[in-house]
Amino acid sequence: MTATLTAPPGAAPAAPGVRRHRGPGLAAQLLPLLPAVVLLLLFFAGPVIWSVYTAFTDQSLSGAGASNAQFIGLANFQRMVADPAFWHSIVLTVIFVVGSAVIGQNTLGLMIALLLRHRHRVTQAGVSLVVVGAWVMPEIVAAFCWYAFLNPDGSLNAWVGRFGLTQNWLYTAPVFAVILANVWRGTAFSMMVYSAALSDIPPELEEAASVDGASGWRRLRSITLPLIRRSVLTNLMLITLQTLAVFTVIYVLTGGGPGGASQTTPLYMYEQAFQFYDLGYGTAMALVLLLVGALFSLIYLRFVSVDER
Repeated sequence: MTATLTAPPGAAPAAPGVRRHRGPGLAAQLLPLLPAVVLLLLFFAGPVIWSVYTAFTDQSLSGAGASNAQFIGLANFQRMVADPAFWHSIVLTVIFVVGSAVIGQNTLGLMIALLLRHRHRVTQAGVSLVVVGAWVMPEIVAAFCWYAFLNPDGSLNAWVGRFGLTQNWLYTAPVFAVILANVWRGTAFSMMVYSAALSDIPPELEEAASVDGASGWRRLRSITLPLIRRSVLTNLMLITLQTLAVFTVIYVLTGGGPGGASQTTPLYMYEQAFQFYDLGYGTAMALVLLLVGALFSLIYLRFVSVDER
């Protein structure tokens, strides 16, 4: 009779006539992952590959390009270089990202997290409820709330009208209006990231610095910020990518107007792809917008690497 044994690692070879028990093969181990891989290829990799290919074609939603799209190489990108409206949208997008994500959400989220750090649980819960409530609100609802607040007959003009400051804020300051609305809606994410990071800082470090006479600003600069540097990097990357793709808030508040004064690249992409039916040109802009996000990420990584030296 032949015995079946499982030899421990490093054991001597089995004696003749004794078979080792072999575990499942590589194919059997990977088989449970097959459905997930298929779904990723179908719903993630597939659209990405299609979008990259479409950017190099004259694909459109109507006409000859809809039924028989032709490969046109770099023509869409050459057109982009010569398109002043595209460069204007890129500049507005960078302004919107810096004002809304880098300065607005990031800074305000850190400030709220710092102010709530040692407060009573009731205070923390109350403030968090208000801030997070704006974040979980559907984007379209938040956009209409701000439209009702900023339009000529809205609440803001009703308050400042007593001082003679009534104006059409969505017309006179459209970029500031959309930045303010997006900061109000998105600050909760940064607040939660920084609250979690601050909770991991050992209190003994700050207590020792306080005993040594370090001011609050010095403790923040020399202890708190260096210890949460990785969280700052992660937060900046995530909110930058989120802000680059913001569409609904701007579309509802200003529609990109007046006269393109608040038309960021996502709105210009939408106009070219779905109003003028030029899907290939709009998809090419999406690739450039992806490069803009990568550039922001490289800048953040550069700053973090400099701080670590």
